[in-house]
Amino acid sequence: MKFTGTIVDTHNSYEHDVGKDSLAFESLVDQFYQSLFRFAMSLTGRESDACDLVQDTFATWAEKGWQLHQASKAKAWLFTTLHRRFLESHRRITRFPQVEINETDPELPYVDPQQTSGVDADTVLDMLNQVDEPYRAAVALFYLEDYSYAEIAQVLNIPMGTVKSRISRGLIELKRLFASIPTPKQVQRRPEV
Repeated sequence: MKFTGTIVDTHNSYEHDVGKDSLAFESLVDQFYQSLFRFAMSLTGRESDACDLVQDTFATWAEKGWQLHQASKAKAWLFTTLHRRFLESHRRITRFPQVEINETDPELPYVDPQQTSGVDADTVLDMLNQVDEPYRAAVALFYLEDYSYAEIAQVLNIPMGTVKSRISRGLIELKRLFASIPTPKQVQRRPEV
């Protein structure tokens, strides 16, 4: 596997680190890149931002990963680091609160089962990106990465009860978002303006 940009420089500096753990950098990248990228995409909603987050996470591992004494905790360390980097960048970018569109509409339409059967993965990820950030991370880790409540609590550094609450509230928001998708029948009935 060939790496470009910062990841190559980070990898080279990691190779010369005398105190590195037994985990090889390449095997970590091979093992966790895809799941870290999916998690980053669920948080950012943009491919370029997700790539930057994953790359920054591996760069941080190259600098500080040798401090981890238990190889079994590498996965949690990487996901926790990625989530913290996202929160840091999110705080810098967002200075004003965001109001979700669905908060302005108190009455939500009934969700037709046919409506959700035609939804593709991209639409689901777009919907997930519209969920408030605290709920989005928990839902993404639980449903996209198959993390347990305990693992999510460790990654997000929150109590397990809060994890359950965030997943529940995130699912409520997702249901509201899915309810707003027009069905083919609804699209045909709309009057032309």
